[in-house]
Amino acid sequence: MPLIAIWLSSVQLTLSYLILSTLKGIPYKQLTVGVPKEIFENEKRVALSPAGVQALIKQGFNVVVESGAGEASKFSDDHYREVGAKIQGTKEVLASDVIVKVRAPMHNPALGVHEADLFKTAPTLISFIYPAQNPDLLKKLAEKRTTVLAMDQVPRVTIAQGYDALSSMANIAGYKAVVLAANHFGRFFTGQITAAGKVPPAKVLIIGGGVAGLASAGAAKSMGAVVRGFDTRAAALEQFKSLGAEPLEVDIKESGEGQGGYAKEMSKEFIEAEMKLFAKQCQDVDIIITTALIPGKKAPVLFKKDMIESMKEGSVVVDLAAEAGGNIETTKPGELYVHKGVTHIGYTDLPSRMATQASTLYSNNIIKLLKAISPDKENFYFDPKDQFDYGTLDHVIRGTVVMKDGKVIFPAPPPNNIPQGAPVKPKTVAELEAEKAATITPFRKTMTSASVYTTGLASMLGLGIVSPNNAFTQMVTTFGLAGIVGYHTVWGVTPALHSPLMSVTNAISGLTAVGGLVLMGGTYFPENAPQSLAVLSAFISSVNIAGGFLVTQRMLDMFKRPTDPPEYNYLYLLPGGVFVGGYAAALSGGYSIEQMMYLGSGLCCVGALAGLSTQGTARLGNALGMIGVAGGLAATLGGLKPSPELLAQMSGAMALGGTIGLTIAKRIQITDLPQLVAAFHSLVGLAAVLTCVAEYMIEYPHFATDPAANLTKIVAYLGTYIGGVTFSGSLIAYGKLQGILNSAPLLLPGRHALNAGLLAASFGGMIPYMIDPSYTTGITCLGSVSALSAIMGVTLTAAIGGADMPVVITVLNSYSGWALCAEGFLLNNNLLTIVGALIGSSGAILSYIMCVVRSQQKLCFFPGSEKPNSESIELTRASGIFCIVPSFKKKKSG
Repeated sequence: MPLIAIWLSSVQLTLSYLILSTLKGIPYKQLTVGVPKEIFENEKRVALSPAGVQALIKQGFNVVVESGAGEASKFSDDHYREVGAKIQGTKEVLASDVIVKVRAPMHNPALGVHEADLFKTAPTLISFIYPAQNPDLLKKLAEKRTTVLAMDQVPRVTIAQGYDALSSMANIAGYKAVVLAANHFGRFFTGQITAAGKVPPAKVLIIGGGVAGLASAGAAKSMGAVVRGFDTRAAALEQFKSLGAEPLEVDIKESGEGQGGYAKEMSKEFIEAEMKLFAKQCQDVDIIITTALIPGKKAPVLFKKDMIESMKEGSVVVDLAAEAGGNIETTKPGELYVHKGVTHIGYTDLPSRMATQASTLYSNNIIKLLKAISPDKENFYFDPKDQFDYGTLDHVIRGTVVMKDGKVIFPAPPPNNIPQGAPVKPKTVAELEAEKAATITPFRKTMTSASVYTTGLASMLGLGIVSPNNAFTQMVTTFGLAGIVGYHTVWGVTPALHSPLMSVTNAISGLTAVGGLVLMGGTYFPENAPQSLAVLSAFISSVNIAGGFLVTQRMLDMFKRPTDPPEYNYLYLLPGGVFVGGYAAALSGGYSIEQMMYLGSGLCCVGALAGLSTQGTARLGNALGMIGVAGGLAATLGGLKPSPELLAQMSGAMALGGTIGLTIAKRIQITDLPQLVAAFHSLVGLAAVLTCVAEYMIEYPHFATDPAANLTKIVAYLGTYIGGVTFSGSLIAYGKLQGILNSAPLLLPGRHALNAGLLAASFGGMIPYMIDPSYTTGITCLGSVSALSAIMGVTLTAAIGGADMPVVITVLNSYSGWALCAEGFLLNNNLLTIVGALIGSSGAILSYIMCVVRSQQKLCFFPGSEKPNSESIELTRASGIFCIVPSFKKKKSG
């Protein structure tokens, strides 16, 4: 019997080995994550917060936390116990399978041993490591066959924003620098005029437009200071400008763009020019905050001793580069002291001075990194590859893993398909003289302006002459006025509200449902092809409407703070009920006031766009959008007066679509809301295509006698083309944001010729479409332009990097507005024309604003763009304003 038992045990072990060998990785439940207490001097952070521990335990890990590890960050041992962690001693925690730390392992004076010596064999370490500066540490870790993920080596690419611990800590350091400066400055930051006298605002100079610099600029600006920013990179100067800071430049034009999101070292001539600028600024400003670092090198000294001594007494300087030597010659790293009346703050542990916040963000970085690199639901596994594309998750894994099973694999090999920006070529003296000679004279400027207005007014006269009927003229009038209103509505939009505004305009564009309702027919079910297309259009538009408004609401809910006063947004049901209910009462009384309902709905949509431009009125804007859409749909149904059977078909299609939209928007994760806007937006393009084709089918029998037949055909063709581009382009944008598609730009060979050919073929199809009156030719041409425009939407959007997708969605949203206008002209519907012009013009302006904010050129969205922005620098998180940023996953990307 003992021999049989031994034999059975051997078989069991063999089978277990065979089963496990076919699986990749180790089950989470077999792994223990250890969170030791940081022993670096004055380090108060902890690697995982209780919320982070809870997330790991939910994923299947076992977690042990060293007693007192979170005390300095205000996380007690009881907090960790409550979420399922075990509290153990130092040796037990460091013997875990996965060790997560803030600071790199070091000698523990209390135990008289190096922390790495307490590791078990073949553990995984996640921490700040700085491998280039710590070769001895790498040797010690190699002895334990450690796999090391260095949080400081996470590539500075868009997909890795959620894991970028350096940016998280820099954000905190930038904010804390302003708080410390304000604490040691003897005056208000904001200017005041009181009965006791006038107080000038503080003047703050910030050097470096990275994450820390932008955080400082946002914080200082929000406190009322006059903020100036300097950086050698043009993109960073635009970021300063978008935060309300004054960007400072020198006369020498030289690009400071470097690798990995850092600035490069500048030429001798440029440095001399910037030193003169800094010397002049020192005599004027009250506070200087410096953040300039060059990876792997000593921080450049930007402020000499004599410059600092020229500052006013009581001034404050904060050197965030103190740990690397400092940007200020008089800085003493780690110290606070006064030199010649100027307070110097050279602390090297600013993130640790906000330990709770820093630990929370660092914990989030680690949790997101672990989930991204090991997406399997059962096993912990990741595989660093030496061949990988730029901006992909493989890029992140290979860059972050600096040691694999004891073998040093740092530095990572360069990725494939690195986006190349066009080099900045210095202008020659002759070119500068030519530019000066080409300066527009006042006469030429005025003449150009007068010519533009002459052309515009002459075009109005021409449209009036060729107008087929008065209805068309009235529709053009409505279109023009609504376009002007949309143009002026969104200029003052707050950067943090770009995503909610984009979402609400997308929801309003779901009024393509009106076109579907107008064309629907039959009884409980459609009876022919046009009616089937119409009901499908109404259905998918309803998905967009309901889901779009809920997405906007969820985005706005993210702005709420616990200290905010209570909200009573349900009271907006009162005007909505009066508007829709009043119309129902008027309709039952025999009044036909559909045109006034359309006007009211249009004004509500204007209010929605205007409301979403500022934080204080954003919720009102969303409510007005819902009222406007509800009123427009009610007026459409009232004007159609459908039979009970047809009304049931309409109600069923819209109810089903609305339910699906609400369900999707409610269940989606909060970080996926922006890309959901893109997915919903594709439905608008598809609905426009279906409506235009259905309208052609229905109106075809009347073309022979209708004087406006050619206009109807042209508008149907253009609406189909715009809808096709919007549909496929939005799907590609969704795929890149959600990570289904690679976020890197797809630069096809000959893409310029391909896009030009698609455009020529699309518009060339209008020739047989307009010449040949046959139904078959017309439908064939509409089908062809649908396919060609869909392909063009793919090629145009795929050539743009994932970081630019939010702006691309806004451009496509503008396109959908023009498609909605096309429906309005087709159906002679004022509401669709008004709303379409609003969305089209406001979307175009919002696209321009977002381009400026993201330091891009509008040109990058046109065919074959050579310059997709591979990095997304999020400015508003630095200003204390919440910014909704798409989450990027693997494929996932972004």
